[in-house]
Amino acid sequence: QVQLVESGGGLVQPGGSLRLSCAASGSIFSIYVMAWHRQVPGKQRELVANIISDGTTVYADSVKGRFTISRDNAKNTVYLQMNSLKPEDTAVYYCNVVARLVGGPTTYIYWGQGTQVTVSS
Repeated sequence: QVQLVESGGGLVQPGGSLRLSCAASGSIFSIYVMAWHRQVPGKQRELVANIISDGTTVYADSVKGRFTISRDNAKNTVYLQMNSLKPEDTAVYYCNVVARLVGGPTTYIYWGQGTQVTVSS
């Protein structure tokens, strides 16, 4: 099993910045994909950004140029640096990983519990 612990959410004014962190722990052999998604009540969860093990990144069009995803493989941690935040970035942000566990070839998908980000003046 893998546990994901997220931190860094909160209330910020428009134009401000926040940095989210998500640390994975457990019987991890390798993490292939680390990602951030977000969800607003009444809407589907959407991908914000992901980063694969070789460092390749993908961003939603709505956050390109403002958000940066990065990972520390030694710490099994993924970060999301969010700059120039807008009210429409308000959502619950979820960390998600695709990981292979020790002792077997199968990969699994795990989700964090979510952290609230509110952008408001």
